[in-house]
Formats: sequence, structure tokens, C-alpha cells
Amino acid sequence: MIGPSALPTTRYAKSGNVHVAYQAFGEGPIDLVFFPGFVSNIEVYWEEPSFAQWLRKLGRFSRVIMFDKRGTGLSDRLERLPTMDERMDDVRAVMDAAESKRAAVFGLSEGGSLATLFAAHYPERCQALILWGAFARFNSWFPTPERLNDFFDYVETKWGTGSNIVAWAPSKANDPVFREWFAKRERTGASPAAATALMRINSEIDISGILPYVRVPTLVIHRTHDPVVNIEGGRYLANSIPNARLLELPGTNHLPYLGDDLDHVLDEIAEFLTGAKAPAGAERILATVLFTDIVDSTQRAEAMGDRRWRELLDSHNAVFRRELVRFRGVEVKTLGDGFLATFDGPGRAIHCSLALIGALRSLGVEIRAGLHTGEVEVGSNDVHGIAVHIAARVAAQAQPSECLVTRTVKDLVAGADVRFAERGKRELKGLAEGIDLFAASPAQLQA
Repeated sequence: MIGPSALPTTRYAKSGNVHVAYQAFGEGPIDLVFFPGFVSNIEVYWEEPSFAQWLRKLGRFSRVIMFDKRGTGLSDRLERLPTMDERMDDVRAVMDAAESKRAAVFGLSEGGSLATLFAAHYPERCQALILWGAFARFNSWFPTPERLNDFFDYVETKWGTGSNIVAWAPSKANDPVFREWFAKRERTGASPAAATALMRINSEIDISGILPYVRVPTLVIHRTHDPVVNIEGGRYLANSIPNARLLELPGTNHLPYLGDDLDHVLDEIAEFLTGAKAPAGAERILATVLFTDIVDSTQRAEAMGDRRWRELLDSHNAVFRRELVRFRGVEVKTLGDGFLATFDGPGRAIHCSLALIGALRSLGVEIRAGLHTGEVEVGSNDVHGIAVHIAARVAAQAQPSECLVTRTVKDLVAGADVRFAERGKRELKGLAEGIDLFAASPAQLQA
């Protein structure tokens, strides 16, 4: 499993004179090449917790190879627009660079058209095809010229703002942190001029004629109320590709890493590719667990009123998620007035906690933070185990604006730029023996 500090290295494959950025990660028995949608940036992917978690789960049962198409993301910008043949050449170049002789391919959205072409043209290099929210004809995406012109207007006036999130991820429409990430994905994926030019090329897509010639096992996944690509586009693919299977899901998010059915879908994908479901449930890993909570939250909420308290919570959450990305932590869940997160290194966990305390204090918010390092069980959307309980108990013992850690954490960060003040042995509920606690602070703040 890829840990937050072990993000895959971006490398470059040479396709003719073009450099194509790619990453490879995961240790599964099958290679899986991920074809991105309209625009992408493979490094920005990892900054969105739900996307990062989805990618890590794919990496449990496959070795994932993903890339930015030429002209987008971290790949070379171009003076002229690429043909589909050139894009297929790029895929082969990436597979060669990643030493992948044969792989399953996963096409998202517009990337599904390219993945289907690749599967039809190179069956010797493609052992299976998965299509998510994909289409054969462009009018499944933009059914009328007026809709397409609306998109061009958006690119010209609002590209990079993330306001198009309403169409792509309705469930995140009111999430300012996700909107900010989505806006960055737009900006780093393509410039406005490039986005317009690429969409004009995409408007010519019609691969319906080659669908009968796809001879590899195919799984078509589509949400019934997908707001970007009509469900009929997915049904047409499944009906036209020989022996393809359609997995039609409820929901309105076009993006595959959002929704309440992710574990079920990943099981379906794993079983389709390997003949077995994804490694079940509880994966045990070593992690540093962070619990935080806002000091006197109940009293503050009553004093401030619902609207002002909600605004303060939104600001608190935005700061937390920003710092979590900065220190490569993994958000597990919100706790109303705090967060549960994990790190694969205690040093980053401490520095993230101290940064949070300082940043939130500037907003007039004081938090408590508690840290413990131990083995946890990683489930679908949560973590469990005694290490989680200890971290929660430690946080409850912390003073306002204090980061309290166990001796285990302290002993693992020897030499780090952190000082510790003894807080003595505490009796913690649920533990037979007391545990030594220490308050962490930046080294330069102590004599």
C-alpha cells in the first residue's frame, strides 16, 4: 500500500519527441493502465484525499500505471493537437518505460474512448478493458451545440475557479476545500487555450464503428444519473462491445472516487481483473494516529449561533485539510469539532499538529491534539485498534493549544526539530497501566 510519504515518483517516457509524464505504484499481480479524462495532473491527484485513497486501493490488487496525456498536466505542451494514433503511441511508450508488456486498461470519461481504441488495436498488449463514465460518441457528453458553447464560455471566463464542480461532482458542490482542489486540477491540467483546443478535437470523437472489434473482456461502469456523460452512452458501449458487462450504479457523481459504494465497486473491479475480490477489510499497518478537537466547542457554538459557528467550522476544516496535505497525512473522518487522521511518520504528524495549532490560533480557535503510534486496522472508511483509542485518550488529556504525545511517538523522532516537556504518567481509560505523556513544541521556542 502506498503510504502518504511514499508517493510515487513522476517519470517521463519518450514518445517520438514528446515527453509523457507517468507514475507507477502498487504491488498487485496485474498491471492496470489508467487513462485519465479530459485534463489531468498526476501529482495533483494525490492532494485530494478521496482520490488518493481510491488510487491506493487500486494499488492493493494491481500495479497501477497512470499518465498525463500529451499536451496536459506534466507532459510536454504542444504546438499542435495530437491525433488518436499519437496518443496510442504514447500509451505504448509509457508501458515500455514502466516495463509492462501487457496490462488491463481503465478509461475514465473521455479517456475511455482512447482506452477502447487501444484495446481494439493492440489486443496483444491489453488483457482487459474497464470503462467508467465513458462514451463512444461525443454527443453522449455534449448532446447539443449550445451545451458545448456553454462549456467554451466557461473555459474563457471561469477556467481555474472550480465552479464547474457542480456538473462533475454534485455531492461536493458545497465543499470549499474540494472546490479549491478541483480549481487547481483545472489550472495545472491545461491552460484555457489548451482546454478549448482539446475539447474541439474531442468533439470529433466517434468510435462506434470499432466497438464490435474489441475482443478483450470488458467491464462498463456507469452511474445512472451521471450529470456529465449520459447513462445511454454507457449502455451503448456495453451493448456494442462483444460480451461486455454493464455495471450500472445509482448516484450522480461522474468522478469514480466519490460515492458511498466505492468498496463494492473496487471489489467488482478486482474480481473482474483477478478472479478474486480485493483484499478484504482490515489491513493492519503501523501508523501515527492524530486526534484533534476544538476547546470549549459546545459553549462557543451556543454563544456564536448556528451560522457563525458553521462559518468558523468551515474555516477550521479548510485549515486542517490544507495542513494535512502539506504534511502528507490521510484524513480518516471529521468528528464534528475535530478530526481523526493518520500519518506514516510520527515526525510529520507532530509538525502537522504544531502547524495546525498555530494556524488555528490566528483564527481565534484553540485546539487540543493527541498523537500515538501503533498498529491500526484500516477498513473502508475508518481505522480501528488500540492505537486509535490511545490517541483519543491522549487528546482528551491535552491542554488548549497543546500537542500531547506518548513516549512511543517521542522515542521515534529522535533528532527531529522538536522539543518535549514531560507531562508525567497518566491513567487512561481502558488501559491497565499508565502511560507517559509529553508536550511537543518547536525546538526554537524552548531554551
